[in-house]
Amino acid sequence: MSRRIPLMLLLAVLASTVACTNKKVNNPIANVDSKQPDKVLFDRAMDAMKHNHFDVARLTLQTLINTYPDSEYVARAKLAVADSWYAEGGSASLAQAEIEYKDFETFFPNMPEAAEAQLKLANIHYQQMEKADRDPTHALRAEEEYRQLILQYPDSKLLPEAKQRLREVQEVIASREFSVGRFYYLRQSYPAAIARLKSLVDKYPLYSKADEALYLLGQSYEGEINMLRARQMNEVQKSRLIEDFTKGAAEAYDRILTRYPLMDRADDAKARLLALHQPVPRPTKAAVAQNKAEEDSRREPSRFSKVMKTFAKHPNVAEATKVGEPTLVDPTPMSASQVVQQATRVAMGGGSDSNSVSVETVKGGAPGPDQPAPRSDTPTPADAAAADSSASASSSSPPAAVQPDSNELKPNAGPADPNELKPNVSEDNGQALPPPQQVNEIQSGATTQPTSGGTSPAAASTGKSGDGSASSSANQSDDTDATVASSKHKKKKGIHKVVPF
Repeated sequence: MSRRIPLMLLLAVLASTVACTNKKVNNPIANVDSKQPDKVLFDRAMDAMKHNHFDVARLTLQTLINTYPDSEYVARAKLAVADSWYAEGGSASLAQAEIEYKDFETFFPNMPEAAEAQLKLANIHYQQMEKADRDPTHALRAEEEYRQLILQYPDSKLLPEAKQRLREVQEVIASREFSVGRFYYLRQSYPAAIARLKSLVDKYPLYSKADEALYLLGQSYEGEINMLRARQMNEVQKSRLIEDFTKGAAEAYDRILTRYPLMDRADDAKARLLALHQPVPRPTKAAVAQNKAEEDSRREPSRFSKVMKTFAKHPNVAEATKVGEPTLVDPTPMSASQVVQQATRVAMGGGSDSNSVSVETVKGGAPGPDQPAPRSDTPTPADAAAADSSASASSSSPPAAVQPDSNELKPNAGPADPNELKPNVSEDNGQALPPPQQVNEIQSGATTQPTSGGTSPAAASTGKSGDGSASSSANQSDDTDATVASSKHKKKKGIHKVVPF
């Protein structure tokens, strides 16, 4: 018994030593035999990273980068700095690693290690991805980074791993979208359910429950049909909407039978097509083989994983398929408002494809090399010729008498109103009368000054006339003076300002 104790202690020490060693860090130039100082610094940093001394490794690598900026190990040193943050783990360290990997891709985009940096950048978000009913930020970021790796480095040897990770990420995102669509279906919000489920099956065809999503999509269309039949509305519009929703449900059920013939909802889809009096399609051999390969590649979750699923933070991606090409470009999503607008167009008789726009090209001839570009307000030659011909025709032919229209509205010609204002027009020749003379107007040469006798000098110089003319002129002058006096404004009486002497 005493001999076994030292042996057990030795095994414990060896186990702890192995546990403290970071197996993820490998020296890419370990076989290079060189005694150059930059190579010595790089090897020393790699040895520190293997023993999880990340601070010492980063300090050594930074010394190499600053001391030997032209060294052939500078690119590998910058990548090793990012790897040290990545291997250290933790939210803060992974955020710093993301920054370092992006800097490496910016400065060294053509190196073979750029694809590795992009893969680790996507893995950072993959490791922080949460379950489908939690925050989808890291899942969406991981999907974006894996897509960028596949599109930017199509010849990389890391492509199979990136595609598999992308399929797993899309499985998680699709599960979240399916839960939202199912919630809308249970709440009988059929336009929202149709928009969510249709976008799901178009964007993620490799989803493990794609047949269930299509079946709920068809059931949502049938729910709209049942609500329409119980509603009081125009029968013509109701028949159009029922026909359009029946077509949408039939398309969803047809897709189950033609794309997922071996999944659980295939028999239910066939039964619903028969109930809707729609033809039942038959799947092709290629579709059956493709669906069989997808189903065989999925792993069934164990009982322990099902129990621990409630307490786990990260999602279980065992049901993700391992074959098939993941979606790299998102199709145009559909919203609930678009579903309602499409139904409104169908009800008004516009059809479901009334968004199409036709363009008519008018060939007016291209301008010459020395001619200016045509303007929008310039009349076309055809319009100018038509205008000239109409003008010549109107000038050559006498004007025809216009026949009165029996439906034309005419004013009611009633008795004349004595209080109506009319222009000063003489009754005999129709010419306007001159305006009346302004009594306040001062005319040149007509200035009069009163005399002691009350007569003007002009009257005295012309001699004495008859008594009738003298009395009429006197009355006219009195009326004029009274009018002038009445037109003057009266001065306001006030307290005069006292000016002291």
